[in-house]
Amino acid sequence: MTDFLVIVALAALGAALAGLLAAPAVRALRRRSVALSLFAVAALAVAAMAAGTVAVAQAMFLSGHDLGVVMAVVAVSGVVSLAAALLFGRRITAGSRELARSARTVGSEGGFVAPAEPPTAELAALSRALEETSGRLAAARERERALDASRRDLIAGISHDLRTPLAGLRAMAEALEDGVAEDTARYHARMRIEVDRLAAMVDDLFELSRIQAGALALTLSRVSVYDLVDDALAGARPLARVSGVRLVDGGVVPLPVRVDAQQITRVLGNLLVNAIRATPADGTVAVSARHEAGRVVLAVEDGCGGIPPEDLARVFDTGWRGGAARTPRADGKGGAGLGLAIVRGIVEAHEGRATVRNTGSGCRFEVELPSTEQQVAPQTEQRTEQRTEQRTDPQAERRTEPRTERRTGSRAEPPPA
Repeated sequence: MTDFLVIVALAALGAALAGLLAAPAVRALRRRSVALSLFAVAALAVAAMAAGTVAVAQAMFLSGHDLGVVMAVVAVSGVVSLAAALLFGRRITAGSRELARSARTVGSEGGFVAPAEPPTAELAALSRALEETSGRLAAARERERALDASRRDLIAGISHDLRTPLAGLRAMAEALEDGVAEDTARYHARMRIEVDRLAAMVDDLFELSRIQAGALALTLSRVSVYDLVDDALAGARPLARVSGVRLVDGGVVPLPVRVDAQQITRVLGNLLVNAIRATPADGTVAVSARHEAGRVVLAVEDGCGGIPPEDLARVFDTGWRGGAARTPRADGKGGAGLGLAIVRGIVEAHEGRATVRNTGSGCRFEVELPSTEQQVAPQTEQRTEQRTEQRTDPQAERRTEPRTERRTGSRAEPPPA
């Protein structure tokens, strides 16, 4: 047992001495190529083994012949090990260089092309990560292009919409100034209409800029969907009466939701106004609300005759308008193509979704919002104030709870559908 311990100690001492002598070289090569580093590590292992073997052989007083055999075996093993390490290191180096060349294509028009067979699992994982990154960059580039195109269309449309009423205001102001206006009251009324239209356009632009900048502050409260629909219908009834369009109940279930009541009422108001303007006289616009798969779905269905299939994906884009909407209305109520973009921005700020599809005689806009259970459950553990419910309006029977402020933290950019 003692002899065995002595042999182990001598082998360890020889290997340690070789390792100490070779450590500076290995440290100096740590920032060099992988092939050279692997070769240095293999050389250190061979040298440590040879030193330990020689120390043990000397202690055992082997004959010259036996010592020569041992050293020959050690030398052959060392040469084979060094050759294998060198070949494997060169293979890893070649794979690394190929991956580096491929990495230079990340973000290019052609996209990242991964090497065929990375030599190691680490390089394969890095290749997959670069491929995913390249895909995300390509998608971001496409979104940026779509956004730029949308902005150009918006600027062109807004410029046209501003030029027309401003030219009319200038002409009417000059007529009043020169005293050639026969019916001044009619001129003043028309000027008021144009000013209101410009003011509404500026308000929409400001609201859309807040949404896209993630600066839309939401005052959340627990309200009934029935109350939201009732408020929106009350605001749209005058326009419907003038247009000869009937507003009908498509089945409104009084479901509770936790939303900013003012913003969601604006969403429904925008959808109702668009539906009324697109529906011919004697037509109907139906409003409904239902619970579906843990979501509250509000829907507005009109009789516009449908939207061309190629335009359905662009309906919520900023500045998009149908062909007929490009001509300013005589009543000054024409929009600038911002209403539906604002709808989507507000709905997405509530972690919801806005969609549109064609139906038999028109189209159906749907707004999906998280149900009260989905919104309140995550807050149960970290609630800092006691919930109270009380009646605030006996006529509307609106149920509310303490209001909380929430500022949207994500940009509501209109991505290409």
